[in-house]
Amino acid sequence: MKTALTIAGSDSSGGAGIQADIKTMTANGVYAMSAVTALTAQNTTGVKSILESTPKFLKDQLDCVFTDIFPDAVKTGMVSSVPLIKVIADRLKFYNAKNIVIDPVMVSTSGFKLISDDAVKTLCEELFPLATVITPNIPEAEILCGKKISSEEQMEEAAKSISEKFNVAVLLKGGHNLNDANDLLFQAGKAKWFKGKKINNSNTHGTGCTLSSAIASNLAKGKSLEISVEKAKDYISGCLGAMLDLGKGSGPMNHAFKINGEY
Repeated sequence: MKTALTIAGSDSSGGAGIQADIKTMTANGVYAMSAVTALTAQNTTGVKSILESTPKFLKDQLDCVFTDIFPDAVKTGMVSSVPLIKVIADRLKFYNAKNIVIDPVMVSTSGFKLISDDAVKTLCEELFPLATVITPNIPEAEILCGKKISSEEQMEEAAKSISEKFNVAVLLKGGHNLNDANDLLFQAGKAKWFKGKKINNSNTHGTGCTLSSAIASNLAKGKSLEISVEKAKDYISGCLGAMLDLGKGSGPMNHAFKINGEY
């Protein structure tokens, strides 16, 4: 069985972060492992508090995983401080990790900036060079390329700019009222659009985490990046199409939509 590691924060309500990653990896047929960067007290209405891991504890988690069950792919999510980003980069390089998907969690869907400028700089300098692909949303891409994105053409220009600037494949996610279900992959000098089915579901908590974890799962199974993105898009459509409705805010998706619960 192929294996995948998520390095991210915990979501106590289960819709995003580590919990969403593990559900996604399991549903996509790989064995999931985790290294927790932070504990969060949150639900569908917002985040109440955050308790960050120490750099030493994060290093210990990564060492324990890599020295015992080596992951076939790695996904990173929320990492909000410079020391933690440096620990992750150091360990990924030390173990020569492969199939690395970086979800640069810098800006929330609502536009709220989640990490400091120093952390953004370190993320770009330390983690991006190790990535197979990075998966920014539009606000994050605007930070990375330094330009406003408000059209398909500007999405293509931004993805190309970011890819060339950091020498990495870029999956620029639509949304934010721009090509809501369509994502753009730019790699090796070429752009490819992945059209998604627009699903009228306001419960979208954890979509970014889920997409990047599904991509990592398929890379772990030996699929190409293009096929991995395509399969991840199909999976997310299924999660959203199941129309799960939990919580008082923007609720989670049904990651287990293909599981009937009977054994």
